[in-house]
Amino acid sequence: MAMASMTNSLRLFSVQLLLSFAMVYGKVPSIIVFGDSSVDAGNNNYIPTIARSNFEPYGRDFNGGHPTGRFCNGKIAPDFISQAFGLKGAIPAYLDPAYSISDFATGVTFASAGTGYDNATSSVLSVIPLWKELEYYKDFQTKLRTSLGDGKANDIIKEALYLISVGTNDFLENYYAVPGRSSQYTITEYENFLIGIAGNFTKALYDLGARKISLGGLPPMGCMPLERTGNLMGGSECVDSYNNLAAEFNSKLNDLVIKQNKELNGMDMVFSDPYGIMLDIVQKPAFYGFEVTGVACCATGMFEMGYACSRTNPFTCSDADKYVFWDSFHPTEKTNSIVANRVVQTTLAKFLM
Repeated sequence: MAMASMTNSLRLFSVQLLLSFAMVYGKVPSIIVFGDSSVDAGNNNYIPTIARSNFEPYGRDFNGGHPTGRFCNGKIAPDFISQAFGLKGAIPAYLDPAYSISDFATGVTFASAGTGYDNATSSVLSVIPLWKELEYYKDFQTKLRTSLGDGKANDIIKEALYLISVGTNDFLENYYAVPGRSSQYTITEYENFLIGIAGNFTKALYDLGARKISLGGLPPMGCMPLERTGNLMGGSECVDSYNNLAAEFNSKLNDLVIKQNKELNGMDMVFSDPYGIMLDIVQKPAFYGFEVTGVACCATGMFEMGYACSRTNPFTCSDADKYVFWDSFHPTEKTNSIVANRVVQTTLAKFLM
C-alpha cells in the first residue's frame, strides 16, 4: 500500500509539474475537439436525435450538478486536458447558444455522440457525421477571423491542439449491430475503410491550418459493461474478440500517424492510446481506487445509457467514484480524469514544452 501511495503521489506531482509548465509557457492557446460521445459536451442537445444525455442523473457531479449533454456524471477527457494545458476547465459545445466565438477561441468541441468515421454510423441515430463536424469547424474559422483578425486567428489555428476521438461506434453500433457494412466488408476490409476516412480527415484538418493533432485510439471495447452483460457464455467477462479488434485498429491508426508525419510538411500528429490505461484500470481497479468494473453506476449498470438512465431509477449508485463506468458505455468522471492525465503525461507532454 505504501508503494502504491508513493506511486500515486509521484503521478500527481508529474501532472502538477506539467500544469505549471503549461501556465508559464502557454504554447497551446486552444483545444479543438472532434469525435463522438467520448468528447461531446452537448452538441446533440441541439439536433433531433435520441442520442442525448442532457438530463439527470447525467452531470450530477459536474459544476453545480448540471446535466450538459456530456455522457458522464461529470467532466469528460477534453475538459481535463484543457485544464492541464492551463486553459479552461470545461470545453463548450459549438452548437450551444450560451457561448460566443470569444468562448470558443480557447476551446470548443464539434463532437456528436453516436457518430463515427463512417457516414453510415452517424445515420444509425441521426447524429452529426464527421464531415459535418469539419464544416462546423470551417464556420468557426470564419467567425474567429472576423472576431480577432486574420493574424491572431491564424496563430490560434496553427498553435491549437486538435483532439480526435472516434471509432468505437463504427464497430459496436454499426458493423456488428445493423445490417449493411458487414455484408459489404470483412472486418479487416472495414478497418481499412475507416483508416482511409481517418487519413482524409486529418489531411483536411492539415489543409485548414492544423498542425498539432492528437489522433485518439479505441478503448478496450469488450470491457464495456454493455458488452460484458451480453457475454453470458463467457461469464460476463471482457469480450476478448472486441478488445483484440480495438488493439488491431489502434495499430493501424498509429501507422497512419507515422505515415502522415512523414508526408505532410510541418505536421506534428501523435497517436493517443487509451487502451492500455483503460485495460489496466479494469484489471487492477483497487490500485486506482475503484471497487466495481463489470457493471456501471447508472441504473442496473448492465445495459442502460442515454434515456434508459432515468433519474428515478432506484438502482443508480450513490458514489460514482467507486465505479469505472458511469453508464454501460461511458466511463465515470474519475476514470476520464485518470485516462486524460495519463495521455497528458505521455503523448501530449511534448506540446507542453
